[in-house]
Amino acid sequence: MLQIRIHGRGGQGVVTAAELLSVAAFEQGRHAQAFPSFGSERTGAPVVAFCRIDERPIRLREPILAPDVLLVQDPTLLHQVDVFQGLRSDGYVLINSHRSLGDLGIGELTDRFDKARLITVPATAIALQYLGRPMPNAVMLGGFAALTGFLSIDAVAHAITGKFTGEVAMRNIEGAREAYALVNERLSHRGEIPA
Repeated sequence: MLQIRIHGRGGQGVVTAAELLSVAAFEQGRHAQAFPSFGSERTGAPVVAFCRIDERPIRLREPILAPDVLLVQDPTLLHQVDVFQGLRSDGYVLINSHRSLGDLGIGELTDRFDKARLITVPATAIALQYLGRPMPNAVMLGGFAALTGFLSIDAVAHAITGKFTGEVAMRNIEGAREAYALVNERLSHRGEIPA
């Protein structure tokens, strides 16, 4: 079972990102579940959402404490919330930032993880380019598909068209495809492409 935890702030589409991941997994014939964890948060408050993907029906219903994948939609959370809590040493981390891990001030923290699976992508900048809004969720999913290889970019695009319509869907797909290409390019420069 693949367990994904998404950290972000209210208004960034964190819950929608988890839902889109689960739909993309269904598109590829897998079982999935997505659910949020928040109380009376408002726009800008920290929010967490979860997604599980498996080949078999999923019976677990509790929050994900030991994720295989972390998606961090807002890098300011890196110094406010323990986003790395419970992450497996071989887990994947995708952070929305144009800065490197060292520039984000988490270089030492990341030493205990597989550096080949930790990467940043400027999802907000890409979202602004394609959507004209700082909505990084769909862009992050394109980066997730490239980093992990667990979902195809076409499945992500299909999930986006199931949630959004018209120009909004197409622009989100373009942003996701750009993030997918950018993460693949960065991985190829490292010599590390997922199977």
